[in-house]
Amino acid sequence: MAAPPSPVTRVVVENCAIATVDANDTEYARGHIVVAGNTIESVGPGAAPAGLTDVVRRVDGTGHLATPGLVNTHHHFYQWLTRGLAQNSNLFDWLVALYPTWARIDETMVYAAARGSLAMMVRGGVTTAMDHHYVFPRGAGDLLGAEIRAAREMGVRFSPTRGSMDRGASAGGLPPDFAVETTQAALSATEEAIDTHHDPSFGSMLRMGVAPCSPFSVSTELLRESAALARRKGVRLHTHGSETVEEEHFCKELFGMGPTDYFESTGWLGEDVWMAHCVHMNDADIEAFARTGTGVAHCPSSNARLGAGTARVPGMLRAGVPVGLGVDGTASNESGELHTELRNALLVHRLAGGEAALDVRQALRLGTYGGAQVLGRAQEIGSLEAGKLADLVLWRLDGLGHSTIADPVAALVLGAPAPVTLCLINGEPVVEDGRLLTADEDTIAREARAEARRLARIAAGAG
Repeated sequence: MAAPPSPVTRVVVENCAIATVDANDTEYARGHIVVAGNTIESVGPGAAPAGLTDVVRRVDGTGHLATPGLVNTHHHFYQWLTRGLAQNSNLFDWLVALYPTWARIDETMVYAAARGSLAMMVRGGVTTAMDHHYVFPRGAGDLLGAEIRAAREMGVRFSPTRGSMDRGASAGGLPPDFAVETTQAALSATEEAIDTHHDPSFGSMLRMGVAPCSPFSVSTELLRESAALARRKGVRLHTHGSETVEEEHFCKELFGMGPTDYFESTGWLGEDVWMAHCVHMNDADIEAFARTGTGVAHCPSSNARLGAGTARVPGMLRAGVPVGLGVDGTASNESGELHTELRNALLVHRLAGGEAALDVRQALRLGTYGGAQVLGRAQEIGSLEAGKLADLVLWRLDGLGHSTIADPVAALVLGAPAPVTLCLINGEPVVEDGRLLTADEDTIAREARAEARRLARIAAGAG
């Protein structure tokens, strides 16, 4: 006889301000959230309903704001080991400077880098992380598996993408030849990664994606075949697009058209596609993204660090383009945090478009529901609603950095980085009082530093 199912345990959060980021932007000045197992059972004003059973924990959220967990839509974890280099370069020069070092990474390095990248994001309120890994040196070990293991150990919801490059310098591409794969090898490895790791179920902790790197590092054949592979397997597609003026010139010279037209010609626009950056897009490009439902991962700090420009995010939002936020690799955004991107996005777009370009609630939506849309998970995460997964963050706003800002969403977005008192992922506590529960931060820092130094020594010897 089968054992009876275990009773569902409940966690109750009360007395906090709540920004649900639902379709109506519902907010409560003082409300409650009931979590049952790994899902949200109820959200509403005032105290939690009376008579709840199997409550294993009650959290007094006085002085706090509860929001959905943040969703990161673009990253390169391995770059944690090469922060602070090529400080005054544009994208192409930065890539040329760093590719020779990145081509020396191995499994141990990627594991340490993934732990550092994930720890920095998760303790700052990220509950769903994404990574775009596209550098696979021969004999380096299981690089994708290393970051998947790191995410599983840390308890974070993860959307890794198997990236690829097959256009080296000898074929007119940007990366050196020794840093690329053959087209068939990249496609075979990508299919194997999907078959091995992808979990399409509701509540999945791991969803794979297909991600050739960029127009200037992959062949047209790889783009087309990757799109066909992703659609055959039912997974999403990701790449870099329209990041710099140099990329625009590259595409026009090589393909006779701009990046958006090139992507459309290769099957790379659609509701199952999202692209990082999308800085240099004209009205026709934005219309094409809106018409096809193609999403955008907006990375304001990285774009600023590399002097790439300011993406037309307010115009994209008005047109109906799905837009989320991305940290990007920490070699071009050394902070490695997503919650600071809420503020940076707002400030960057007001500099470009005036005081009405973006408001604090739009910024919060970019970092939560917008990211869920871009990753194809808006039915599961991105807002605090009954039936959705219990990925949520309780931000402390009654301390020195925020106590005089009456609007809690403004305090979170415009104020100093807010401490995280509690972060639940899939209903499980992962951060409490600003510290990780699932990994030791000091160990992560020490091991990442050692691997960064080892990588630097290897790269210097190879040079």
